[in-house]
Amino acid sequence: MACPFIDEEPVDVGAAIIHRAFNLPAPRHFRDRTNPLAFPEEYLWERYRFSRPGIVYLCTLLEPHIVRPTRRSRALTTVQSVCIGLRFFASGSFLYSVGDAEALSKATVCREIRRVYVTLKTYLNRFVTFPGHLEPQRIKEEFYSIAGFPNVLGAIDCTHICIRAPSGPAEADFVNQKSFHSINVQMICDGRCLITNIEAKWPGSVHDERIWRASSLSHRFAQGDFNGILLGDRGYPCLPFLLTPYMDPATDPQRAFNRAHARTRARVEMLFGLMKSRFQCLKVLRVAPDRACDIIVACAVLHNIATIRSERVPHVLDEEGWDDIIAEPQEPVDGQRMRDLYTATYFS
Repeated sequence: MACPFIDEEPVDVGAAIIHRAFNLPAPRHFRDRTNPLAFPEEYLWERYRFSRPGIVYLCTLLEPHIVRPTRRSRALTTVQSVCIGLRFFASGSFLYSVGDAEALSKATVCREIRRVYVTLKTYLNRFVTFPGHLEPQRIKEEFYSIAGFPNVLGAIDCTHICIRAPSGPAEADFVNQKSFHSINVQMICDGRCLITNIEAKWPGSVHDERIWRASSLSHRFAQGDFNGILLGDRGYPCLPFLLTPYMDPATDPQRAFNRAHARTRARVEMLFGLMKSRFQCLKVLRVAPDRACDIIVACAVLHNIATIRSERVPHVLDEEGWDDIIAEPQEPVDGQRMRDLYTATYFS
């Protein structure tokens, strides 16, 4: 079946016969550069981080929201709009660089990128759902297969997305402990590095613990809505449903607990590396904080789509150590008791 977004160029059979009869050079065929899909597969992945079928899927998904009712004034097609957004997410370039690559003005590029990420945000609840797209028991089995840590529904952590310094009195709120402006984004993932929950609305100065306590998911866990636990680092409080490692393990079982905890929770750190390698725009977002939050959510939706569709995984670059700031909150007694129970039951 022909791709609905690729226009096939007709072949002039008569011209070809004439060229052969008079021993003339073969006619040159040029790709339609207004069609981003008229290029090899490697070209598409390097620039858009999706294969041709993946881009077609995204066009089909987003077309009802971004299609134009007319082609007057050379209106952009759906595939052009989607590829403009994907090129920005994948490269993180300045808007005029994306415009030069797509032969469009900076204003047009800005408008199309916004249309794409606002539309992707509307699919958040469809592609990012807790505890995940699999049955809870399957999720627990995937985590258990990593290091033998039982009953785990997700790994949780925060990462800082650098942004341009905003204007106004709230500018200082976005300065984090490493003295750069950022959005502090909390994510939870399953054993396949699929995002199951995201909180992308907090300035960089806000601590991980506060983001967790203010989230709706923490209240649902406290009410007993889920039969399972999360694994977090020492930036989170140790709770009956959110276990953190021992600060100073003194026994072999405690050290075994910490090793299994670290290997299992590493899935969320792998997630951050994958996202920032796949979508280079997350290295630095040169936009206002509210737009930065929308772009982060759009990249989370795209990451899950790419993971579900088994798209090619990019080479993960080493992180720059932005996420190693840990201010340890006080550990509640009930959380310590649950951690000790897990240690005695499964790691002794």
